[in-house]
Amino acid sequence: MRFTSTDSYIATEDLRVAVDAAVLLERPLLVKGEPGTGKTELARQVAAALGMPLLEWGVKSTTRAQQGLYEYDAVSRLRDSQLGDARVDDVRNYIRRGMLWQAFAAEARVVLLIDEIDKADVEFPNDLLQELDQMTFHVYETGETVRARHRPVVIITSNNEKELPDAFLRRCFFHYIRFPDAETMKRIVAVHFPALKPALLAEALSQFYTLRDTPGLKKKPSTSEVLDWLKLLLAEDLSAEDLRRSGAEGLPKLYGALLKNEQDVHLFERLAFMHRSTAR
Repeated sequence: MRFTSTDSYIATEDLRVAVDAAVLLERPLLVKGEPGTGKTELARQVAAALGMPLLEWGVKSTTRAQQGLYEYDAVSRLRDSQLGDARVDDVRNYIRRGMLWQAFAAEARVVLLIDEIDKADVEFPNDLLQELDQMTFHVYETGETVRARHRPVVIITSNNEKELPDAFLRRCFFHYIRFPDAETMKRIVAVHFPALKPALLAEALSQFYTLRDTPGLKKKPSTSEVLDWLKLLLAEDLSAEDLRRSGAEGLPKLYGALLKNEQDVHLFERLAFMHRSTAR
C-alpha cells in the first residue's frame, strides 16, 4: 500500500515517504507543523487512500490516556445496585470502550488519529507507551487482556505547543509539515478552486506571502486561512486589480480571513503609515 496525493489533498514527496515508512515500520506517525497546515486532514486522506476506516480521538487539556483504553462507570453501577438492577452482576455493562480499544477490536485494519496530543498533560504520551508499542493492555475490572486483532495505522498530530518525552518520540516515525512554498500552494489552491483566474491567483499569493513574511507578525496565516480568503475573494468577484487597491490603512482586502488579532492589524497600519511618510 502506498499513499499518494488525492483529488482533495496535495501531499509533498517527503510527506508521502513519511506515511509509507510509518506504515511499513508499523510505528505511529508523529506529524508536527503549524496549525492549519493539514495535519488532521492528512489522517483522513490516508484512511481514504488506503481504504481503511478512520477513528478520531481528539485530545483536550483534560484528556487522560486511560480514556483511550476504556472507562469504568462505577457511579452508574452503584446507582443500579441500589435500584436492584440485574445488570450490576456483570461489570462489563459498565465499561465503555475508548478509541484504542475500538481500533484494537476492529474487524479490519483501521487508521487511528490521535489529534493534538500536545494539548494533554505532559505525562499523557508516556502513559500510552506500552499500548502503542505492544498493541495490548489489561482491563483490571474484568481481568482480561485486550490485544489488537490488526495493528492500526496510528497518526499522531502535534502543534508543538509543548515538548514530548524522548521515550515516546523514540517509538514514533517523525515528520514536520513545512509550510508550502508558492508552487505547492498553487497546486493546493487548484484542488479547491480550479477555475480561479491566473492573474487573481498570482496577485493573491503575492500579497499572502508578503503578509506572512512580515517581521513582527504574531500569528502567521495558514494554508486553511488563505483558502478561506480566496473563497471570499471569489464570492466578492474581486479581480487582481481590485486586490492591488489596498485601503488607506495598508491592509489587504478582506484581511479578517488572514489576520486574527489586533496586534497584527495595528502592525500593518503602522507599516502603511511609515510607507506613506517616507513617500512624501
